[in-house]
Amino acid sequence: MTNKFPRDFIFGAATAAYQAEGATNVDGKGKTYWDDYLKEKGYYDPSVSSDFYHKYPKDLELCKEFGINGIRISIAWTRIFPEGNGEVNKKGIEFYHKLIDKCIEEGVEPFVTLHHFDTPYPLYEKGDWLAQETINNFVEFAKVCFEEYGNKVNKWITINEPWSVVAGQYIIGHFPPNIKYDLPKAIQAMHNMMVAHSKVVNLYKSMKLSGEIGIVHILESKYPITDSKENKKASLYEDTLANRFMLDATFKGEYDKKTMDIVLEILEKHNGKLEINDLDMKEIKEASKKIDFLGINYYASHFLKAYDGESNIFHNGTGEKGTSIFALKGIGERVTNPEIPTTDWE
Repeated sequence: MTNKFPRDFIFGAATAAYQAEGATNVDGKGKTYWDDYLKEKGYYDPSVSSDFYHKYPKDLELCKEFGINGIRISIAWTRIFPEGNGEVNKKGIEFYHKLIDKCIEEGVEPFVTLHHFDTPYPLYEKGDWLAQETINNFVEFAKVCFEEYGNKVNKWITINEPWSVVAGQYIIGHFPPNIKYDLPKAIQAMHNMMVAHSKVVNLYKSMKLSGEIGIVHILESKYPITDSKENKKASLYEDTLANRFMLDATFKGEYDKKTMDIVLEILEKHNGKLEINDLDMKEIKEASKKIDFLGINYYASHFLKAYDGESNIFHNGTGEKGTSIFALKGIGERVTNPEIPTTDWE
């Protein structure tokens, strides 16, 4: 007997606009927070990348040839609104019509993400996801996308990996603005992103479109390195911060008391607070009943032990095995499990 995948199984591929398109200065595209940062750091030149902006017809033909029948793409906010708001860029609108049409022509279903690490630079300067203005403009951007492409695209993703965004921006410090150990900013930004996600879900459903909408979270399991009470607490606290907090908002429509007690304890140890208002929680509650799916990106499990010191992180971005450090004040420290092999990037 031969086992076969179901007829409707999706063999997928994935890209993100900023990571694949290139053409950063083409057809009226605006700046994201990465443009100047990457140039200043000398990491790499994103202006060409893999040139998906020009090569997508051939790339999608190759998808079909290889039996790929689904692709996750993202719409660059700065191609539609170069400044994050204001006047719509017609050339950006046209590009994504052509891209989506080519996906459909080749039998490669587009799964479209609205935000994949690419806030427009003017909104980033005003606070990015810490600012109400970003939330409001993100909803307007989504509305234009739904109006333009809603009759073609049947799978929408609001935000890709909110935890990766805030960890990069405010905890690890390897995303602009390169702030480290600021858990209050990270927690507030996560909540605000869940508000933005919820408003977009509610908008989509109000437009009576026939497709589905969800969110993609990075969900990495947290285990105590031993069964001691202290190590179990460390794994629970990191799991609550990185996973449970936003999953509560996604599916429960509220923050579970146990979740919030832990979050508030973490905030207290970092001299911070969380601002939440009733109208935002109403949006979150409504969206939790309407969301169609959850996408999960999984990279690694983490093993935790108790930790009483100050926050200390070193991000292994070069593949020098054994250099990673990840210890957060009031939470715990990630440690290596000798029974679990890892890559050079841990």
